[in-house]
Amino acid sequence: MATFSRHDGVLYCEEVSLEAIAATHGTPTYLYSRSAIETAFLDYRSALSEMPHLICYAVKANSNLAILNVLAQLGAGFDVVSIGELERVVAAGGDPGKVVFSGVGKTSAEMQRALDLEIKCFNIESEAELLSLAALASASGRVAPISIRVNPNVDAGTHPYISTGLRENKFGVDVALARQLYQMADEHAALNPVGVDCHIGSQIEEVAPFVQSLECLLDLIHDLRTLGIRLHHIDLGGGLGVHYQAETPPSIHDYAAVLKARLKDQDLELVLEPGRSIVAEAGALITEVLYLKPTLDKHFAIVDAAMNDLLRPALYSAWQDIQPVRLRDGESRVWDVVGPICETSDFLGKDRAMVLSPGDLLSIMGAGAYGFGMASNYNTRPRVAEVMVQGEATHLIGQRESLSDLWQREVIPTGDES
Repeated sequence: MATFSRHDGVLYCEEVSLEAIAATHGTPTYLYSRSAIETAFLDYRSALSEMPHLICYAVKANSNLAILNVLAQLGAGFDVVSIGELERVVAAGGDPGKVVFSGVGKTSAEMQRALDLEIKCFNIESEAELLSLAALASASGRVAPISIRVNPNVDAGTHPYISTGLRENKFGVDVALARQLYQMADEHAALNPVGVDCHIGSQIEEVAPFVQSLECLLDLIHDLRTLGIRLHHIDLGGGLGVHYQAETPPSIHDYAAVLKARLKDQDLELVLEPGRSIVAEAGALITEVLYLKPTLDKHFAIVDAAMNDLLRPALYSAWQDIQPVRLRDGESRVWDVVGPICETSDFLGKDRAMVLSPGDLLSIMGAGAYGFGMASNYNTRPRVAEVMVQGEATHLIGQRESLSDLWQREVIPTGDES
C-alpha cells in the first residue's frame, strides 16, 4: 500500500482522501500514516536482525503519544533529550530500560528522574555532566550506566544548523578527553561505563560519514580494552536522510549492511537513534488557500498554515514538496506559498507551479518530522490538529488548540498581591 497516492485526481493517505480529513478536522491539520511509520521501523529491525541491536527512536522528531505508542508496541527503544520527552515515553507505554538520554544540558532533576526509572544509558557530553551524575547516583545509592558521546570531527555534509559532529559544535567531547572520562567512570563506584556513542548530524545522504565515525569509535573501544575497560554497546546516533526533493540517501538496508560488515566480529550491541527516517515521509500538513495575490514581481498563494505550524522552511530554507489535494485543469502559475504571519520569512514553499483557486487544499509533504514538534503559538495562533490514518480509519491523536487554551497559563495581576 502506497502511503500517498492519487485516485481520480485526489490525494489519499493510505485509503483516506485528504479532502475527507480536512472536511472532518479542518485546516491546517497534520496527518500521519501508521503503516508508513511501522514499515520504516520494521525495515531497521529486519536489516539488523542478524546482530544484537536496539533501535531507539529519536523522540524529538515527533513526540506525539500515539506515535510513541505505536513504536513502543513494536519493541522500540527511545532517544530522549529532556525530562519532558522521557515522561512522554513513559506515558506512551515505552520501556525506560530501553531509553538513552542524550543532550548537553541535563539538569540534576532530569538525571535523578532517569536514575529512578533505571534507563538504559546516559549519553554523557562533558566532564562536568559526568561528575554531576556521579554525585547524584552516589547520593541515591545507584549505579548510573553511562556512554561518552564522542565528537569525531566528521563533516556530515548537511545544513550547519543540524551538523553536530565537528569540533566547532557544542556536542560531545574529543577522543582524548573521552578516554580520560572512561577511566574516571571505570574507577567510580557509582558509574558503569557500558557504551560509546556519537551523532554527527541530520539529513545525511551518504554512508561515508557514518563509516568515518564508526572507525573513530572502534579505535577508542580498542584502546579502552587495553586499559581493561570493556564496553557493551556502540551507539551511532541517527541522521540518515530522507527524500524531500532531489536527495538520494541510502536505503535503510544498504546503510545497515555497511555497519554489519564492519561490526560482525566486534561482540557489541549496535544502538541507532533514527527519527526523521522513521516519521518524516509518513506525514503531511493539509492547508487551505485563503487568497491568491498576483503582483508584478511575485504571485502569492496565501494559505492558513504558517511558519508557526511548520518552521523548517523559514528556519533552514528547507524545501518540502507541496501538492494540490485535488488536481485542477488549467494553466499553471508559479506561486510562493506563504502564511498569514507578519514576517517575510513566513513561507512554506517558493516558486511552485500549480493551478490554484481560493479554497483549494494543499498538502505539504514530508512533514512527519520536525513539524508539529517545532510548532509554536507565535502571533497567538492555536496549534493545529493531528490525525493518524490507519487503512480506511482515521484517529484524532492531537486536538486543535482553542483560543482560550492560549492564555490559560497567564495571570493578570490584581494589584493586591505581593
